[in-house]
Amino acid sequence: MVAGCCILLACNDKPAEQAASTETAASAETKPAAPRDVDFADAKYTDIGKAGIAAMSKGDVAGWLANYADNAVYIWSSGDSLVGLPAITKYWTERRTKVIDSITFSNDIWLPIQVNKSQRGPDLPGVWLMGWYQFLSKYKNGKSAGGWIHTDSHFNNEGKIDRVIQYIDRAPINAALAKK
Repeated sequence: MVAGCCILLACNDKPAEQAASTETAASAETKPAAPRDVDFADAKYTDIGKAGIAAMSKGDVAGWLANYADNAVYIWSSGDSLVGLPAITKYWTERRTKVIDSITFSNDIWLPIQVNKSQRGPDLPGVWLMGWYQFLSKYKNGKSAGGWIHTDSHFNNEGKIDRVIQYIDRAPINAALAKK
């Protein structure tokens, strides 16, 4: 009886399981993997972001805007926006020459991603550069303000920034610029 049980236990389906496992692995090798919804993008986009804030720190608005598309849209989290490169250029040139004496950025973190599939509808597939950094602005009125900025920049098919969404708490800026 013991010998019979040993013979029955020795007969199992492991060879069939191994064959099925090998077949599954072979089919996985022949089928290309489906693209993920989001992947890391090329680090060159990080370089573009870093160069942009370096140019803005120097007061070089043209250098900061060098990678913007003509039809770019600049949106703040408050809902305000600028449409078109001429409007963005005018705003930041006036801001940088008439309002801001100096601005510095520090503690920057960058994440370039490739969105392969729209996640929730209004977002744009393509390359996005997400940046987080601190700023310190000194204004022409002698006051200063600082805080954190989070900026999302979308790149079009030509590698130009066509959409910027900036999240910033404007309360310290507004307080520094308030007239008494």
